[in-house]
Amino acid sequence: MAGEDIHKSCLVVKWSGNEYSVNVDDSFTVLDLKKEIKNVTGVLPERQKIMGMKFKGKPPDDTVLLTDMKLKPNTKLMMMGTREEELDKVKEPPPDLPEVINDFDIEEDEIAIENREEYLAKIERRVKDYKIEFMNEPRAGKKLLVLDIDYTLFDHRSVAEQFNELIRPFLHEFLQSAYEHYDIVIWSATSMKWIEVKMKELGCTSNPNYKLCFMLDSSAMISVHTPKYGVIEVKPLGVIWGKYKQWDASNTIMFDDIRRNFIMNPKTGLRIRAFREAHMNRHKDTELLKLSKYLKDISNVEDFTELNHKYWER
Repeated sequence: MAGEDIHKSCLVVKWSGNEYSVNVDDSFTVLDLKKEIKNVTGVLPERQKIMGMKFKGKPPDDTVLLTDMKLKPNTKLMMMGTREEELDKVKEPPPDLPEVINDFDIEEDEIAIENREEYLAKIERRVKDYKIEFMNEPRAGKKLLVLDIDYTLFDHRSVAEQFNELIRPFLHEFLQSAYEHYDIVIWSATSMKWIEVKMKELGCTSNPNYKLCFMLDSSAMISVHTPKYGVIEVKPLGVIWGKYKQWDASNTIMFDDIRRNFIMNPKTGLRIRAFREAHMNRHKDTELLKLSKYLKDISNVEDFTELNHKYWER
């Protein structure tokens, strides 16, 4: 009988912080997949941008068969897109809302954990076991800039018709300016697969005006216990410093919208304002422009530990 030889499988689509199982078969084209995604997310096919699929080295058009891309069962794909009702909301004047702060209120006297032996031992294990793959070799004499992705470089949860509408303003100008004095490292609390997808979509891995040194994912992080908030995952810069002796606290700075991520290196972190609600803020956000100037201003400072990045705007 017709259809008996059709092979069925399942793909996993990540969208807006959730994962959705989508059933497909050998006859499916990219458009068929988008229609199935619409059934579970409500996002129309024409609003969808699917990341993680390639055909002949490029994103596939709607007519390409899924079998031609040799997607394995349970392959995870990331989808960017917005429901029609959410787009309608964007056109409405936004209500007055308090600023959303996605962080813990960690005071200075709670930062003593950075020298706890058990956490230093975890860092040593990461130094030994975590494998870093260079995208571009470190340059002699350059300081180190470590950057988060989500809400630092782009707004990964807001509504948008196009991916570039979620990119933080002046991103490439900022990275080009920073590259003059700093080697640039990306560290995100997610898997390397999604880091690579996001950075490619942002255009950061192919820009001719700057180069990324390497990227770290969530498996390079460690868990620590804080008196007030229990166990949290953090980004200890000692993982980098233990592997590459040209960098240490004196010549490293880290930007993250969540201050607890640099609780193991409190003097090295600068908490950047989170870039949220891109549709409202992308025309007025100048954070990266101001931080470009700050990085240039401090580029000749011998020892960054003498600085207090908390007051970087003064």
